[in-house]
Amino acid sequence: MPDGFLRIVTLALVVLALFFPLLAEAGGSAYLVPSASRILIYALAAVSLNLLVGYTGLVSLGHAAYLGVGAYVVGILSFHAVEGSTIFGLPGTVEGLVSIPLAILFSALVALVLGALCLRTSGIYFIMITLAFAQMMFFITVSLERYGGDDGLFMYAGPNRLGPLDLSSEWTFFYVCLAVLFAFLLFCRYLVGTRFGRALGAIRQNEARMITLGCNVYRYKLAIFVIAGAGAGLAGALLANQASYVSPDVLHWTRSGELLFMVILGGSGTLLGPVFGAVAFLLLEEYLPVLFDAAGLELLKEHWRIVFGPLLIIVMLFNRRGLYGLLAGRPRQ
Repeated sequence: MPDGFLRIVTLALVVLALFFPLLAEAGGSAYLVPSASRILIYALAAVSLNLLVGYTGLVSLGHAAYLGVGAYVVGILSFHAVEGSTIFGLPGTVEGLVSIPLAILFSALVALVLGALCLRTSGIYFIMITLAFAQMMFFITVSLERYGGDDGLFMYAGPNRLGPLDLSSEWTFFYVCLAVLFAFLLFCRYLVGTRFGRALGAIRQNEARMITLGCNVYRYKLAIFVIAGAGAGLAGALLANQASYVSPDVLHWTRSGELLFMVILGGSGTLLGPVFGAVAFLLLEEYLPVLFDAAGLELLKEHWRIVFGPLLIIVMLFNRRGLYGLLAGRPRQ
């Protein structure tokens, strides 16, 4: 397929996103707006992971840790605001202009600490140590009895305020998520086009050569690790606001696996691929059980995730650029 077809599909998706709440309302399906917001949030998290997997060649199985940190920062601040207590001597808050930047900051700091340790390994050891640290973070949140433990933390004050914006409005929240995703995509597009981004691509292709040329590979990888963690933290903050609830399940390794699946399914190393992957994955997650139920396939209804394995294998065998590659066709030589 020519590049023009990809542009048409992308433009169609943008137009659909811009008018989706209105179309859903007109079609009597307003309940779909929160589902669409969830897709935008996970697309943001997948795009941040793609900075590691697609552009740097770092396959992480612990990216959900930063998603969870961002969510818990927002949830804990809301908890203390309702309780009227302090944390580290500071009051809680339900103001998104405070809690969301703090969520990004704390996620970046956690990514800095974990990245400084994980990036001293490579290959399968890097994959496993990111998984180990993510599970460690998961069990830490389970042990936080004051904040709900394994039952999770309810945000009784509801979603944050975001200046004059009311995030409890499904329409407002949808457009905030859409704007944040669009801004992050623009940032990523700029980043990969800079000298820093080109260095990351060179590291992915031949790290040994970059070391020989005198490049401080560790510093570059740590920097992108922190940026990716901050992006996931932003997604986590939005996720907490959507549900007004935070659970340790957000940090579980299976969530990291789902994000990795979105990146691979959509097309790693491409700007829009993870967005396509998130849309496809979450739509399959939402509607496959319904289709199996309608077809009377009770066993598949209960174990619908079995479809994802063969789908991923097919994508990897026939088109490693995923859905993006199917839409864009073969890359130009």
